[in-house]
Amino acid sequence: VAGQEGGGVVVKTASDDASNFKVADRVTYLSFGSYAEYTAVPESKVVPLPDDMKMDIAISCMTQGLTAHYLVTSAHANLISKGEWCLIYAIGSGTCQWAAQMAKLQGFKVIGTCSKGKKEAATQHCDELIVLEEATGASYADYTTADIAAKVMDITGGVGAKCVIDGVGKSTVDISLDCLAPRGIFISFGNASGAVPAFPVLRLVKKSTFVTRPKLNEYMATREEFMMRVKEVFDYVKSGELNITVDKVFELDNAVEGHKYLEGGNSRGKLLYKI
Repeated sequence: VAGQEGGGVVVKTASDDASNFKVADRVTYLSFGSYAEYTAVPESKVVPLPDDMKMDIAISCMTQGLTAHYLVTSAHANLISKGEWCLIYAIGSGTCQWAAQMAKLQGFKVIGTCSKGKKEAATQHCDELIVLEEATGASYADYTTADIAAKVMDITGGVGAKCVIDGVGKSTVDISLDCLAPRGIFISFGNASGAVPAFPVLRLVKKSTFVTRPKLNEYMATREEFMMRVKEVFDYVKSGELNITVDKVFELDNAVEGHKYLEGGNSRGKLLYKI
C-alpha cells in the first residue's frame, strides 16, 4: 500500500493500558501504507494533533515538513553559518518551498530556483531567485535554460554557496558541485530528474567540498528526535513564520490523477488525498 503519512482519529490501540493514545484522539502520523481507510501505525510514529491546528496542515508537516527541517538544521553538519548563502532548488512548491522558509529562519541567505510558472509562489521565500524556463510540455524547470552556477557566483561575489540543497538529482548534480563555496556541502536528497550518477570523489578536491546523501529516518532516529522536529515545525506554523500551502486535495479513488498532477510538475504546495 502506497503513502507514508496521514491523519485522522484513533479507532483502536494495541493496549489501552500501555498506550499514550485513546480511541477518538485526533492524530497525524508518519508511516507507510497511508493510502487506506485504516492504517496500523507504530505508536512511536504517531503525533497528537494540537487543538489549534487543522488536520490538513498537520499532515502536510509530516514527510515534507520534517524533511525540510532536517535539511536546514542538521544535514549540513554546521558547515554553513548565519549570514552565509544557501542554494535551494525548486522552491516554488513541495519540500523545498518549506526548506527555503526554514533556512531563512536559521539565519541563512537563500538563493532559490523555480520555473517561470511558479515565480509568484517562490519570490517570497528567498533573498535571490533564479527563474528558469519550463520544460517542453511540462510545468517543471528546464535547468539548461540559465547558467545557474554563474548567477550564484555573481550573487555571492564569487564565493559560492556554503550549502546546496538539491532534490532534483541527475539534472543538477554538476551545477550543484560548481556552485559550492570552499568547504561547502552538497546535500543531495532527491531524484526528481533521476538518480545522481556515480562520480569520482576527486571532484571535491578543488575546493575541499563535502557531499552527503541523507534520508529522513536517520534524522528522527529516536522518538525524542522525531518529536523535537515535529514540535519545531508545528511551532513555526502556529507562529506564522512558516507558510504551509495545501495545493489540491483529491479523493483517494482518484489517486492516479493526483500522481499525474505531481509528475507534470504542476504542484504549488502540498497534495493530499481524502476518504
